[in-house]
Amino acid sequence: MEEAATCLRDRLLIRFLFRLGCRVSEALALTVEDIHLTKGLVTIVHLKSHARLFCPDCEAKLAKAHRFCPGCGKNVARTVMREQEHRRRRTLPIDSETLDMLKDYIRHGGLISQDSKKLIFGINRHRAWQIVRDCAEKAELPPLVNPETGRVRGVSPHRLRDAFAVHAMKLDDSGDGLRLLQEHLGHASFDTTARYRKIAGEEHRKWYEKLWRNDTY
Repeated sequence: MEEAATCLRDRLLIRFLFRLGCRVSEALALTVEDIHLTKGLVTIVHLKSHARLFCPDCEAKLAKAHRFCPGCGKNVARTVMREQEHRRRRTLPIDSETLDMLKDYIRHGGLISQDSKKLIFGINRHRAWQIVRDCAEKAELPPLVNPETGRVRGVSPHRLRDAFAVHAMKLDDSGDGLRLLQEHLGHASFDTTARYRKIAGEEHRKWYEKLWRNDTY
């Protein structure tokens, strides 16, 4: 898909979506201030609005607008603010090859100024989807079929995020690997991350095939 891209910006977008596994909204919100070029780190702003908040005393469910717990009446304004801030940002490493591409992109004036910010991409969500779809078509990638539902879907920005997660899970599906992947993807729920183990793993098939080998009975 990178080779099918017609410009450095599009190649960089595809790399960010796959190599970092970030959401398309997170990639498009990136500014040059979010990138630490020396350390090779990027600060991702978590733009997904859903967050599960609970009172630290009685564990009653909280809404983002709550200042007092509906269960015990405790002042939870600081708790809500702290939890939202904690989930709002995460810092991810960038591999050296992607970092070099980013530096080259910046040197060649790729940044877009908007509202006093210097955006990395400066395009909207619709355009990002077009870029990914067009590059997938040029690369002659086949449609994706969900093995459970049979639903056919084209290659999209979120499918690149999925591909990153499956790739990571195939390399390390240990408890630590799952924990790091959850942190990297910014999942609030471990169950969301664990579903990639089902997609990537072949333990069930290997277990089943082992049952019927001639040397096992």
